[in-house]
Amino acid sequence: MFAASSTTHANLPEIGTAGASALTIEKEIQYGKAFSVMARGGLPVVYDPVLVEYITDLGHTLVAHADSVKFPFNFFLIQDNEINAAAFFGGYVKIHTGLFLYADNESQLASVVAHEIAHVTQRHLARMMEAQSRSNPATLAAMAGSLLLALVSPEAGLAMLQTSIAANMQANINYTRTHEFEADRIGIQTLSQSGFDPREMAGFFGKLSAQYRYSSKPPQMLLTHPLPETRVAESRNRAAQFPSKKISPSLSYQLAKARIEARYSNMSGNTSLSFFNNQIKNKDYKLEAAALYGKSLALIQIEKYSEAEKIIDELLAQSPRNLFYIDTKTDLDIAQNRHQQAIDRLSILYREMPNNSVVVINLINTYMEKKDYEKALVVLDKFLRQQPDNALAWSMAIKVNQGLGNLGKAYQARAEYLALHGDYRKAIDELTSAGVETNNNLDRARIEARIEQFKQAQAALDELRS
Repeated sequence: MFAASSTTHANLPEIGTAGASALTIEKEIQYGKAFSVMARGGLPVVYDPVLVEYITDLGHTLVAHADSVKFPFNFFLIQDNEINAAAFFGGYVKIHTGLFLYADNESQLASVVAHEIAHVTQRHLARMMEAQSRSNPATLAAMAGSLLLALVSPEAGLAMLQTSIAANMQANINYTRTHEFEADRIGIQTLSQSGFDPREMAGFFGKLSAQYRYSSKPPQMLLTHPLPETRVAESRNRAAQFPSKKISPSLSYQLAKARIEARYSNMSGNTSLSFFNNQIKNKDYKLEAAALYGKSLALIQIEKYSEAEKIIDELLAQSPRNLFYIDTKTDLDIAQNRHQQAIDRLSILYREMPNNSVVVINLINTYMEKKDYEKALVVLDKFLRQQPDNALAWSMAIKVNQGLGNLGKAYQARAEYLALHGDYRKAIDELTSAGVETNNNLDRARIEARIEQFKQAQAALDELRS
């Protein structure tokens, strides 16, 4: 195994400070944070705690085995049936739910994520901007703004980008193709080192290429990640340098895929039920438990709670700490007004896993549904201190404080939620309202300081957008 890794390392490019003269690491992080704000404000981000935890765990597993990692990575899901993913400055990686619908197994999904991680670690955007800045008078900030907008609003952003670098477009296309091959090579190495099957990158590429070879409307991924036959062949040859791996199907991946199929693929409840019933009848699944889980979600959609609960209880008996099952069991308890039963179960898990977002969000939500806002606030305040950028938690904080009659705190929570989505002007209005509701001088001073922070953030975002 180590010999194969050494051979692969020898063929990899030296990265060092590539792109550093055009864009510092600090600037990349700044642009990355701006992108995360624009993404939350302009894209259908999935805040489902179970899926967020799954994609975060997968991404961080890959990052832990990647080379040249210079900053923390952030992975988030977009509800979009298009097959696509994209990386941006500062380690921000967006993944479309359509990838789950298309990938056959976890290694195929991981191959796409590993490819995007390589784009970041190799600083491909910074290197492209460096090359463009040598021959074009457009500022680096203007190009960064175009790239940022391209990832949030592809048509508008790519039009801006084309205008700013049209003089050297062909060189840019060639440079991008070089990046794609480089990201494949490094991504395959990361895949293998992370315990995934490196051959599945070529498997995914081959499937994508064959299915859309003669299509008049290829998926976004083939537009943003060109896939010539040479790229498929090279990824296959490079993967062959690594030891063959026999990997069992991942239950977590198959459950995440079933959850996306049932809840985020635009199928109706009845269509979803037929879909999973056919899988079970024909044994057309990787793991039966995942097909049954998908069926339970479909049954919940059409309010057949007793049938769904029978499935979930059997699955929980096999795996009592599985967070996918626990989350769905909580949904069933809430739907049938069994709030205390859910709270008792979740409270045990909360004592064992106080920082687990799935457990925490479910517990807060159950307290809210029971209208026990005081207990919800205790758990929520602690969670927000640990995860101040959690938009879902801030949206819950609005409702909890409204339920308690804490109007000033509700205004502040809404301000934080709006700021996370890039709407700083409305956030400032909310904080102004919070100041009116606040009698405590210290709290008022904190609100005023936060308003100044939002004003600065708005100015920085306006400059980048322009």
